[in-house]
Amino acid sequence: MKLELKNAQPASDIQLSDESFGRAYNEALVHQVVTAYMAAGRSGTKAQKTRAEVRGGGKKPWSQKGTGQARSGSIRSPIWVGGGRAFAAKPRDFSQKVNRKMYRAAMQSMVSELVRQGRLVAVQSIELAAPKTRMLVSKLAELGLSKALILVEAFEEKLFLAARNLPHVEVMAVSSLDPLSLIKHDKVIATVGALKLLEQRLGATHE
Repeated sequence: MKLELKNAQPASDIQLSDESFGRAYNEALVHQVVTAYMAAGRSGTKAQKTRAEVRGGGKKPWSQKGTGQARSGSIRSPIWVGGGRAFAAKPRDFSQKVNRKMYRAAMQSMVSELVRQGRLVAVQSIELAAPKTRMLVSKLAELGLSKALILVEAFEEKLFLAARNLPHVEVMAVSSLDPLSLIKHDKVIATVGALKLLEQRLGATHE
């Protein structure tokens, strides 16, 4: 498939693989992979104590009968202040299994949907003379955009520094691309080098 380069002079296209950029959208698979990615980011380190683990409470506070108070066997009961939790949270692993084939297919599905919806903007390159935010804003304005995910082949310091003060602009190298970033941004700007590297990483080769 061909994708038009927006800032190319003269006008030109980039040839991309249908396997990676022309795949049918699989909503269920995308949902599973995004959910698994978000779950993997949870620390799962929350820990609380049960009544057996809270220090103290070994002695019965008062007699079973005759005091006029409710029966109680321990001051560390869950209904007492300072007592343990009835259903104490324990450290747990929230990760979900997603194999590489599923992950790759989901990423292919997501970038293909971006192409179909016209949300993937291909450019020859994004070069800044200096790490100035106004320069990047001007570059984005030329493309008719004010917020987007900028996908580059490798980390570029000038571009990163220029974008860090823009709340709705994110610069990311292909090696760091994740499913959440793709669905978080309405528009994705990708350089030719980034698209070719992404095509390679998604397991497709093009002659």
